[in-house]
Amino acid sequence: MNIVIAILSVVAGLILLLLIIALFMKKRYNTHREITIRLPKQKVFDYLKQIRNQDNFNKWIMVDPNMKKEYRGTDGTVGFVYAWNGNKEAGEGEQEIKAIVEGKDIEMELRFVRPFAGIANAKMTTESLSDNQTKVIWNTASEIKYPLNIMLPMIVKMLEKDMNISLVTLKSNLEN
Repeated sequence: MNIVIAILSVVAGLILLLLIIALFMKKRYNTHREITIRLPKQKVFDYLKQIRNQDNFNKWIMVDPNMKKEYRGTDGTVGFVYAWNGNKEAGEGEQEIKAIVEGKDIEMELRFVRPFAGIANAKMTTESLSDNQTKVIWNTASEIKYPLNIMLPMIVKMLEKDMNISLVTLKSNLEN
């Protein structure tokens, strides 16, 4: 019986320690990834502005080929909403274009329902490096509530990896 009490005490102590650490950890993150594409800026921007094109490069959308999708509004314009309901990996939520600076930025709000409810902001920026080279910068920012913020370093690392995969796919699709 003493061993069971000792084990339960250690487990409770570890949980308490993690909860205390989470109190002092960041809750917000802001990360970005970038890639250079060998195409003129306007061509890249026009492709990115059409949110439905994410079906062709966004890793999270591509994890569920049977995902249910719903569209509201006119793609490529402020107010367009792309909603999805997929398997446990893809989750459920919607993405709305919140602002467009023509030829430069697309700002989006992502509203997640599952696996975890939350809101994130994303921004795709195009910068001309030359007449035939464009840098694409993908920014994402959000907040993870206590006590799940204890997982923030792992979540950011996974997010950055998936953003890189998506950008490499985008580059491959546009350059071929």
